[in-house]
Amino acid sequence: MQNAFFQTLTPELILSALAALKLYPESGLTPLNSYENRVYLFQAEDRQRYVIKFYRPQRWNGQQLQEEHALTQFLLVHDVPVLAPVVHQGTSLHQFDGFYYAVWPYRPGRAVELDNLSQLEAVGQALGRWHACSSAFNLSHRPAFNTVNRVQTPLQYLRQHRPWGTTALPWDELLTRLQSQLEQHELFCAPQLALHGDCHAGNILWRDEPVLLDLDDCVMGPAMQDIWMLLSGDQQEQRQQLYTILDGYETFCEFDERQLGFIEPLRTLRMLNYLVWLHQRWDDLAFPQAFPWFNQQEYWQNQYRILQEQAQLLERPSNITNYNC
Repeated sequence: MQNAFFQTLTPELILSALAALKLYPESGLTPLNSYENRVYLFQAEDRQRYVIKFYRPQRWNGQQLQEEHALTQFLLVHDVPVLAPVVHQGTSLHQFDGFYYAVWPYRPGRAVELDNLSQLEAVGQALGRWHACSSAFNLSHRPAFNTVNRVQTPLQYLRQHRPWGTTALPWDELLTRLQSQLEQHELFCAPQLALHGDCHAGNILWRDEPVLLDLDDCVMGPAMQDIWMLLSGDQQEQRQQLYTILDGYETFCEFDERQLGFIEPLRTLRMLNYLVWLHQRWDDLAFPQAFPWFNQQEYWQNQYRILQEQAQLLERPSNITNYNC
């Protein structure tokens, strides 16, 4: 059970893991908001504040985590505003009692304001810097961005576990329709870069400029994957946000307008994989407490309706020239 791993993550173990890095807290360990991993803020004897992250066991292996840290260092060399983990004795990734963990310097700041167009343009510039250089970096150990990993595997999981319970709604028919639409989409034919992978407002810190945080979901994929989650509001608002981001982005990196047609398939993939993620983590006690609606029929009825709408959007013809697969 996933939760059993984190039950062994006691304060004593955390302090021992820090002591192995010669870090000795003089404050308490303050838990920070994270469901996937366990993250704590503390002040050390050097009067500096740090954040320690314990990665969820059995999610990523050592090579995959080393790639994440290597990408961070690569981006820093190329003047991309990211926050890098602390290096101790030549490495930033450490192991203690079965846990992989790392430590970051704490940086104060505030959430980026997505309705602030000047901030949004600056985020676009940061992503443009990132994408301009990251085509030279290959995430060879992360799961490939392809139809098997992104479409077939999550849909097979949903069909097998049927988290919606007993219902008259034709879930199997809807999932088959979505699978056919997604597998045939040119999304998977586009050039791929080493991406942040989970680039939403919660992973961007504003300190006179944006600082991109938490590369835990870094992956190879199309550029639009790092852009579309920053859009919110009605269609007109999203259009203004998108072109503000792209104004900043194209200061450093050309954007392929064919990827404007990727927003809805990427949104659909995230919805499906989010359902899988919640179900897979349900034996972690933090999840039933944070997502009590997940087991309710009303939630699944809403999800069916929303995914039906996504299927309709995926059927709309595009006037943008497609990629040749």
